[in-house]
Amino acid sequence: MEPTTHRPNLQSNILLRLISFFALLVLARFAYTLTVDGNDFFSFSSSAHNVQASADQESRLRSYYSSVFQDLIVDGFLSPDSKSLCFETRTGQDVVALKEIGVSDSVGIHGRSVDQPFHNDAFDFEFSGVSGLDRSAQPADFASEVSRTLKPGGFFVVHTAAKDEYSLHSLLDLFSSCKLIRYRDIDGSSPSTPSVREVVLMKENGNRSINVNSDSKCSVPGYKRELVRNAEPLIEKEPLKPWITFKRNIKNVKFLTSMVDISFKNRYVYIDVGARSYGSSIGSWFKKQYPKQNKTFDVYAIEAGKAFREEYRRRRKRVTLLPYAAWVRNETLFFGISREPTRRRGEEEKGRGMGRVQAAQSSSGFVNGDSDKIEGFDFAVWLKSAVSERDFVVVKMDVEGAEFYLVPRLVETGAICLIDEMFVECHYNRWQRCCHGERSPKFQKTYAQCLDMFSALRESGVLVHQWW
Repeated sequence: MEPTTHRPNLQSNILLRLISFFALLVLARFAYTLTVDGNDFFSFSSSAHNVQASADQESRLRSYYSSVFQDLIVDGFLSPDSKSLCFETRTGQDVVALKEIGVSDSVGIHGRSVDQPFHNDAFDFEFSGVSGLDRSAQPADFASEVSRTLKPGGFFVVHTAAKDEYSLHSLLDLFSSCKLIRYRDIDGSSPSTPSVREVVLMKENGNRSINVNSDSKCSVPGYKRELVRNAEPLIEKEPLKPWITFKRNIKNVKFLTSMVDISFKNRYVYIDVGARSYGSSIGSWFKKQYPKQNKTFDVYAIEAGKAFREEYRRRRKRVTLLPYAAWVRNETLFFGISREPTRRRGEEEKGRGMGRVQAAQSSSGFVNGDSDKIEGFDFAVWLKSAVSERDFVVVKMDVEGAEFYLVPRLVETGAICLIDEMFVECHYNRWQRCCHGERSPKFQKTYAQCLDMFSALRESGVLVHQWW
């Protein structure tokens, strides 16, 4: 008997081809070398590109980059002999454009802008479009890789959607090994970014020094003083009902992050001095209301109240508790406690723990009456060790009158120069809510003295807001 011959099954062939096709797609996700129009485009990302530009979009992008690079050739920043690298090139059209205009030794990288597989001083020219440095979660590391892989005398060109002076100087501070050659506004590559700022940097031998303030004088540039001038006006007339006036004033506050782009900072730091519970201001205000531009902030809660320690230790991530009192030196302090007459020791008001704390006094001047013994630390010295001028630092201060000691100490040491934005509740002998026509006996300072402190800070270039 002759063996039975089976005819090929059409459905099986189709299924086999579909399986093979999807297998190729999976392999393509992990490909490290792509070919774009016959040119090698290197990508060191292990994930697929989510955005596949149409042929028309690719053509427009290629034309746009060709125009940009030809202008750079005319201006002497790029040449056909330049070994070139493009960062975060999602479609590779900037690499293709370079090759088409004769810069043949060009590669692109996507998904690995830090820890790159290139030697030191490897490239004559490097380029970052608006999807590069602008969107990097690690701008300082990004800049470090540019400085490492770019040859001395080589050019780095970056396109950014941020066009304010604050963001420009923040960007320049990232590149300590480079000097600014020029910046200008040019047309963008798409309707979503109709214009961009083009910044050209040249790598130098050695690092450009960053101004670190070791004395009390801050060198405040004009663009920062302009931001202070654009802030909401101070409340000149003493409020009759300060508990209402200052709270309403929040809608008038011009936050720094509503005026400038903060993308090019090394870290983002919020310091709550006199934080009390997490929900008192960190959770209720900063986390929910402060405009953070989608940045993740490291949060420090400075709070001496023992009632809050377990809460911060147990429940909160990315919040570091400093269980001490911010002060002008390291020493033991006695804090006077003001409680409502009906409250006894240990009966804490919700969110306030120790109650409202009076101004700190050193152990050499014991506070009579109800008091707690705590450890104080030199806040200004700590601040200078905890943050740098390349960080974006926001400070909120509610320290029950100790601001009249802490603020001068910050100015005296130069630590005030490290603060980008400041919110201060100033404590004075305000009108009492309970008793019409009577002032609070808790504090001896006047509203005029508070106003003098705020005015002096603004005149020295510090963006400070009146807080409640």
